[in-house]
Amino acid sequence: MSSVLTDLCRYPIVQAPMAGGVSCPQLVAAVAEAGGLGFLAAGYKTADGMYHEIKQLRGLTGRPFGVNLFMPQPALADPSAVEVYRHQLAGEAAWYETPLGDPDSGGDDNYDAKLAILLEDPVPAVSFTFGCPTRDTLDAFTGVGTYTVVTVTTPEEAQAAQRAGADAVCVQGIEAGGHQSTHRDDPQTDGTGIGVLSLVTQVRETVQMPVIAAGGLMRGSQITAVLAAGAEAAQLGTAFLVCPESGANPLHKQALTNPLFVRSALTRAFSGRPARGLVNRFMREHGPYAPAAYPQVHYLTAGLRKAAAKAGDAQGMALWAGQGHRLARELPAGRLIELLVEELDAARTAVNTGSTQ
Repeated sequence: MSSVLTDLCRYPIVQAPMAGGVSCPQLVAAVAEAGGLGFLAAGYKTADGMYHEIKQLRGLTGRPFGVNLFMPQPALADPSAVEVYRHQLAGEAAWYETPLGDPDSGGDDNYDAKLAILLEDPVPAVSFTFGCPTRDTLDAFTGVGTYTVVTVTTPEEAQAAQRAGADAVCVQGIEAGGHQSTHRDDPQTDGTGIGVLSLVTQVRETVQMPVIAAGGLMRGSQITAVLAAGAEAAQLGTAFLVCPESGANPLHKQALTNPLFVRSALTRAFSGRPARGLVNRFMREHGPYAPAAYPQVHYLTAGLRKAAAKAGDAQGMALWAGQGHRLARELPAGRLIELLVEELDAARTAVNTGSTQ
């Protein structure tokens, strides 16, 4: 790993920031204490909520950690398409006995207020999703000693991150669970993402900066593969989602290895942006008709998803998961990192032994 990443974590393992309460302080602390780099997810939180989670986390560990921010989104949604989708979801609102949310609840995710807090009271690392910050913003973080990471899904996005002055890129393959972190949400490119191994190689040949690989990684042998492809570290999300320290809903955790949910797919059904989750009734019924409207659809369906969880109905929840979800292991986060490191070392040994024979 690069010297800076080595300072941030003992092992080349990053716990992905999973919004919605999954990447809570307890999970991040457990990962950090075990030698990985954990990330709090500030997405969908208020600036004050983010600050209190950082404060709580600092009370749990003195080791480095990161905070992930959502970039403000341009107003591209067609209001009429959102209204049509609202009518389509009327039956869901009646079924779960809850009103649909206000799609115009805001598209900036309190970005400026969160920046102000993180610059005034710096954390070791900050990553960005759904776009690339300005050079001024990245330079400001450099000035306070914060390591910056921009999530990218193409070599072109990686180039933009390098031009803006980011310290590293998190290269997200199409296998990844949750939202695809494209810088521009273009419906014409739905489903055309690149697999993580190919993408890491392409990005490594395009930019001169450290690469963190993400996308469907669940085993130490897979970490070995992305490191061999040129990544400095691997970012895992779904693998940590089932840990007892994770803040994920128990129904979500159980669904990952439930034979009822046999595959994952990309959908706009829950948020208006492509995101990978376990295929369930809601996704099948509404995915084909969901408009490209983020975060409007996210706010529209937020109440439905909460009501489904309260009712114990996984068929109405957003069950975000990567393609490797069936490989999930219900272990404490610290033990999971130990096991991943053991597998990583074993895979390296096997490769080295094979190369000398």
